Amino acid sequence: MGPHSGYRGNAWAVATLLTAVKWRHQNSCRTNPHLFSLKLNPDMTDTLTDSLTITRPDDWHLHLRDGVALASVLPHSARQFGRAIVMPNLKPPVTTTAQAAAYRDRILAALPSGLAFEPLMTLYLTNNTPPDEIRRAKDSGFIHAVKLYPAGATTNSDAGVTDLTKCYKTLETMQQLGMPFLVHGEVTDPAIDIFDREAVFIDRVMQPLRRDMPELKVVFEHITTKDAAQYVESAQGPVAATVTAHHLLYNRNEIFKGGIRPHYYCLPVLKREEHRQALVRAVTSGSTRFFLGTDSAPHPKGLKEHACGCAGCYTALHAMELYAQAFDQAGALDQLEAFASFNGPAFYNLPRNQGTITLKRQTWTLPVELPLGDTTLVPLNGGETIDWQMA
Repeated sequence: MGPHSGYRGNAWAVATLLTAVKWRHQNSCRTNPHLFSLKLNPDMTDTLTDSLTITRPDDWHLHLRDGVALASVLPHSARQFGRAIVMPNLKPPVTTTAQAAAYRDRILAALPSGLAFEPLMTLYLTNNTPPDEIRRAKDSGFIHAVKLYPAGATTNSDAGVTDLTKCYKTLETMQQLGMPFLVHGEVTDPAIDIFDREAVFIDRVMQPLRRDMPELKVVFEHITTKDAAQYVESAQGPVAATVTAHHLLYNRNEIFKGGIRPHYYCLPVLKREEHRQALVRAVTSGSTRFFLGTDSAPHPKGLKEHACGCAGCYTALHAMELYAQAFDQAGALDQLEAFASFNGPAFYNLPRNQGTITLKRQTWTLPVELPLGDTTLVPLNGGETIDWQMA
């Protein structure tokens, strides 16, 4: 199952659509003649087949894990993305520059030959992270951000922050150095409904933080609500957000179709349809504040299909195909390149990638399972068909 899209109709409808799409993309194609190409099937009546070539994208929120799991999943991301912001929530978490350097070495050692991929490392913020550690991280050249995990909010967040005000001296140093602060934007107050935790986080944490440190570069990670989208778009100063493919494609009904479907369970959880639509509007609006972050999170099949299953969707295998499907459904394929390839580097003050990738409208069936060390994982949509495929 999962959303399927395709343009079908008679010859007049196809011709009309082709004219509209070409007009819409004329400015993009003028700067990149390979950006968008359209081909009609020989009968010119039934199917509009497109291919889309864009600057190689980056993933600004990725979980690679470690050890044999790292070796299993890394090639999926490296095939599509030039770089990725690598999350630090290992066991134990990556809290120091030395630990980040060692983790980076393990990632590069696991990278298959022939694939060019740069891991952009992060530190895990704790109540006790000293300002000097931020200075060491900045000086390293390979650490690009610091991540906030409210204690207990998600996978491996037990060592996270219990009170952000305890970290203010460290955050002030980050503000001075221009080090981005990546926030998992949910409160963990058990009195707050799980579907409201992102909106409450804006009121309780984000607004006071931005008031106290208006020049701190903040990325609101994997946003899921219209509240967060509106906040990011209207915020003053350097604020941005990552958005996952699964939050663009699905609402919370997907978790319960025909029974409990654990592979759609993630944190933050999928929300109502109105929130999904708000995210789609945000990422297709042309705003530079929104960029790609898969939040791809590998877990063994047995820990997902479990009485107390882990949160996280594995999308690294087919991330760009899923994003293409979401933008295609919104009639906004012309906005995909900026979202996937331009906005993130601009926020992080990094150059754009040099290469390109090509996506084709071509139906294919995802594998039911994938290797994960000596076990397996189930990708999102495993065993189902999707309508886009990387060439």
